[in-house]
Amino acid sequence: MLKDIDAVIFDLDGTLVDSMWMWESIDIEYLGRYGFELPADLQSKIEGMSFSETAIYFKERFDLPDSLDQIKSDWNQMAWSKYLNEVPLKEGVMELLEHLKQENIPAGIATSNSRELVDLIVEKHQMQEYFTSIRTSCEVAKGKPSPDIYLLVAQDLGAEPSRCLVFEDVLQGVMAGKNAKMKVCAVYDKFSEKDQIEKIELSDYFVHSISEIFKN
Repeated sequence: MLKDIDAVIFDLDGTLVDSMWMWESIDIEYLGRYGFELPADLQSKIEGMSFSETAIYFKERFDLPDSLDQIKSDWNQMAWSKYLNEVPLKEGVMELLEHLKQENIPAGIATSNSRELVDLIVEKHQMQEYFTSIRTSCEVAKGKPSPDIYLLVAQDLGAEPSRCLVFEDVLQGVMAGKNAKMKVCAVYDKFSEKDQIEKIELSDYFVHSISEIFKN
């Protein structure tokens, strides 16, 4: 999998950290403040959107009175303690990051999350030394499945897209990696199990756990 690869780019939620469960519970709590129940289609509608795109979607769909900045600030506050106390790294992550470091293969993060929360997660798990580039989808024109975020990180890492390997857990992210002409390893996550067959078909590789990479 790592043969002929010049750089590795990771999604964050559901790929590096086991956090996808958390966002659904936050959406339920947040919408409940305004008297709304969680719509069945909400998660699929916002999958891949940047933090800012998601805030715009919520404001328009639910006619929320708060500003976009206030909506994002509320989400950051709601997620902060969960990331700090309840969200673990996914299995095999540190092993792979250490391997990449030893092999001098640069790594980056391309995430739809907010910069504040990304920085919190990276610092909490002491991963700063492993990443040359950390970018959020708010820094590019469009979120996933657009390739923009992955192309930006590849540029930071000085790597041709065709020689980058992406690790992603959701379908929109897998599509973003493939749209960037990169190799993609889809990672199992319970949250995106419904799309597993399509993820496997689109990806170059599929693992239930990143630790599988070192078992052969």
